[in-house]
Amino acid sequence: MEDNSWSVGILLFDDVEVLDFAGPFEVFSVTARENGTKPFEVSTISQEGQMITARNGLRVQPDYSFKTAPKVDILIVPGGYGAREREVHNDTLVNWIAAQMANVQLMTSVCTGAFLLGKAGLLQGKKATTHWASLERLQQEFPEIKVQQGVKFVDEGNIITSGGISAGINMSFHIVKRLLGPEIARQTAKRMEYDISYL
Repeated sequence: MEDNSWSVGILLFDDVEVLDFAGPFEVFSVTARENGTKPFEVSTISQEGQMITARNGLRVQPDYSFKTAPKVDILIVPGGYGAREREVHNDTLVNWIAAQMANVQLMTSVCTGAFLLGKAGLLQGKKATTHWASLERLQQEFPEIKVQQGVKFVDEGNIITSGGISAGINMSFHIVKRLLGPEIARQTAKRMEYDISYL
């Protein structure tokens, strides 16, 4: 990507929570500089590149498979039932996430996507968060993680984790602010009619 532009890849899988990926997709897709140019190029990736069925039956056709996906600067790993109950046992997916750490500028998770980062060994000794209902389980399964409660997201430099579902939107605005400044973040939020007064 050109300077001051970033490619964003969003991981998809069956039973992914819809707003976990759709929220960040919306934020990064509608962000624009004052001159109207788009700083983020957003694409979706699944293991085989086949149609996935998200939570509650939404069908989504990913742009790429693991084999065809280009390198991305920012990877979004969403959560949901599929993440915490099935994909944590999918070695191919977990190993792919782990391998992406060598390429990305930012590795991020939404909701129980933190379990996938934890399984990939990316959160050892780091602060992280997840959906409030899964905080205790995250701590039990990954005692090396410093699990944070009562926060929308946790920024550990090149790894950012967020709380459940809608918190992925908050995290995405944090990334926009971090990379492009508060004014562009505010203008994007205004376009979306979303409150980011907390930033």
